[in-house]
This record gives sequence, C-alpha cells and structure tokens, in this order.
Amino acid sequence: MQPFSRPSEPVDPMRVRTLPPHFAWIDHRLRQRLHQLSLEEMAVLLFLHLAADRTGCSFWADSTLAKKLGLWEGDIIQARYRLLSRGLIAYRYPLYQILPLEEPQP
Repeated sequence: MQPFSRPSEPVDPMRVRTLPPHFAWIDHRLRQRLHQLSLEEMAVLLFLHLAADRTGCSFWADSTLAKKLGLWEGDIIQARYRLLSRGLIAYRYPLYQILPLEEPQP
C-alpha cells in the first residue's frame, strides 16, 4: 500500500496545530519498528521521547513512570530491558537516554 501522496488539507482548518517552544520529536523511522514492540514498550518509549531533553536524556524512577503510565512497576522494568536489548534506549539509574535509530542492515 502506497502512502497518500496528495497534499493534505486539514480536516478541521480552524484547529491546525502549531509547534510550541517545548516541542518533542520522534524519529519517523520508528513507525517501521512498532510491530516489534509490546504496548508497554511503546508507552515507555513514547513517554521518554516526550520527556527527553535535546540530548535525548531524562530522569525517571520506575515508580513514577508506572504511575504516569498506569502500569505496574514490573511492567516498566520489563519494558526497559526489552528496549535496552533492542538498542532503542540506554539506561543508568535514574537516567534514560533515547538512542538514535540505526539504519536496517540490507
């Protein structure tokens, strides 16, 4: 299936978003890997992207992440281990770092 290629017109032109000064970003290539992630991994990764500074770093305790995401602390720990093993984050308590996505190998 090819992506929609025509220029898009907003569905609601009176409510077009603008970039605030505190804007966060997520590498669009991540959408190609979402099918590999659990919902818990996606939630933790999205939260970390939204919380990260310009170097991709943020400080969060497992208990705080769990409360913010409505998950169990054990879910956070498991998601972190899986994200570490996938090379998507680095971690040294309590510092998380979002890592750049590597290009897929041919």
